[in-house]
Amino acid sequence: MADPKGFLKHGREVPSRRAVAERTQDWNEVYPDGIGRALLPIISTQAGRCMDCGIPFCHQGCPLGNIIPEWNDLVWRDDWEGAIERLHATNNFPEFTGRLCPAPCETACVLGINQDPVTIKNVEVSIIDRAWESGYVRPQPPEWLSGKTVAVVGSGPAGLAAAQQLTRAGHTVAVYERADKIGGLLRYGIPEFKMEKKHLDRRLEQMRREGTVFRAGVSVGTGELTGTRLRERYDAVVLATGSTVGRDLDVPGRELDGIHQAMEFLPQSNRVSLGEEVEGQITAEGRNVVIIGGGDTGADCLGTSIRQGAASITQLEIMARPPEQRPEGQPWPSYPMTFRVSSAHEEGASLGVQSRVYATSTTEFLGDEQGRVRALRVVDVDERFQPVPGTDREIPAELVLFAMGFTGPEREGLVEQLGVDLDERGNVARDGQYAASVPGVFVAGDAGRGQSLIVWAIAEGRAAAAAVDTYLTGSTTLPVPIPPTARPLTV
Repeated sequence: MADPKGFLKHGREVPSRRAVAERTQDWNEVYPDGIGRALLPIISTQAGRCMDCGIPFCHQGCPLGNIIPEWNDLVWRDDWEGAIERLHATNNFPEFTGRLCPAPCETACVLGINQDPVTIKNVEVSIIDRAWESGYVRPQPPEWLSGKTVAVVGSGPAGLAAAQQLTRAGHTVAVYERADKIGGLLRYGIPEFKMEKKHLDRRLEQMRREGTVFRAGVSVGTGELTGTRLRERYDAVVLATGSTVGRDLDVPGRELDGIHQAMEFLPQSNRVSLGEEVEGQITAEGRNVVIIGGGDTGADCLGTSIRQGAASITQLEIMARPPEQRPEGQPWPSYPMTFRVSSAHEEGASLGVQSRVYATSTTEFLGDEQGRVRALRVVDVDERFQPVPGTDREIPAELVLFAMGFTGPEREGLVEQLGVDLDERGNVARDGQYAASVPGVFVAGDAGRGQSLIVWAIAEGRAAAAAVDTYLTGSTTLPVPIPPTARPLTV
C-alpha cells in the first residue's frame, strides 16, 4: 500500500486551473502546461492518501476494473514505469479517461465515506502524461499474424480500444471512420480546452506502428462499401458507431433558423480552433445563447460559446437543482447526483455571462420576421414535470443548442444493410458476448449500450475484442476487463 498514514496527514488537493481571463482567450487545456505537469508537485502526496481498505470499492466503481490501489502505491514510491504498466493492463487510453471520465471510482472510494476521496482521476492522468514524456509508452506489435481480418466501424473510444486489442492479438484490423480524420467524438465532439488533440494523435501513431490500418473519410453503408460487402470482405465486423441520433424537442417553432443540435455546433468549433475553415459556421459570437440540457455536452457548448464571445448564455435543465452533498437515497458507493461545477461553469460565473436554470421546460420557440429564433417561452415544472401556473416567461435567444443526449445509433444505411436486430430502445441488440443477431457481427460501446461514459466505451471495446478473438480462433488470451455487460439479445 501507499503511505499507511497518508489519509490522516493530508487532505484532498487538486491542481489550479489557469485564470479565467487568460484561458477563455484561447482553446488550450485549462491547466497550465497540461494537467499532468500541473499535478506533479502534489500527486505523490495525493497517491499516498490511498488506504489499505481491505476491499477496494474503487474497483467496483470503475467499469474497466482499474487496479487503482496498486498504481497509487507505485506512484507514491516514485515507480512511474511500474505505474503505467499496471495502468495499461486494464486501460488502453488513460490519457482520455484521465481528462474526460466523471470518475465513478472516486465516489466509490472507501475514504469517501467520511472524508474527501482520493484524487484517483488526477493520479491516473499524471501517470500517463509522465509515461509519454519518459518514453514508457511504446508500440506493441503482435508476435505473429493470425490471417484473420476484422473491420471496426467507428473510431471513437470503443472502436479504438477494440482495434488495438485485436491488432495486438495478431489479427489484421481496419478502422473505418466517416469523418475526414480518425477519432470520432474524441476529435470533433470534445472541445480542445478539455482535451488537446495531440493526446489523441500520438496514441493513433502508436496504433499505426502496431499495425492497425485507419481508413478515414469512408462512410460505410453508402456508395460501394455496403454493409453486405463489408461482411463478405472481413472475417468479423465490430460495430462501434456510437449513439449519434440527438434527442430533439418537438414544440412549436422548432423549424426556426438558429436552433441546432450540439453536435452540429461543437464539431465546427473544434475544426476552427484547430486552424480549419468552416463555411457558414454556427457561432455564438454576439448572440444570446440558450443551451437546453445540463450535462457534460451542455457544459462543452457553454465553454465554447464563452470563447466565441456570446453576449449571454442560459443553460436550461428540466430536472431540479441537485443537492451539494450526496443524497440520502444514493448512499456510498453508488454514483450520486450532486451539483457539479465544470471549468466552463466556473468561467461563465466568473465572467457574468452565464446562468443555470433548473426545473424549467421549453414550451415554444418564438421567431422574428426573417424566420430566425428570437426567444424561448419557458415554464417552471414541479417534481412530476408538470407546469407550475403563473411561471410562463420568455428568454431571449438568437442561438439555441440542444444538448439533451442521444437516442441511439443511426439505422439507415449500415445497420439496415447488415440486417442486425435492434433492442427495445433502438440500440443494436447483442448477447452476453457482444455478438449481434448476424453471425460475425459484434457491437461495442454506445451503439449497443446506449449513451454512456467514455470509460464504459473503452471497457466494452476491450471485452468485445476478446469475444471476437474467441470467435475467430476458438479461444483468447486477451483480458476481459468486466463480466459481459451486454443485455440479452432481444428484438
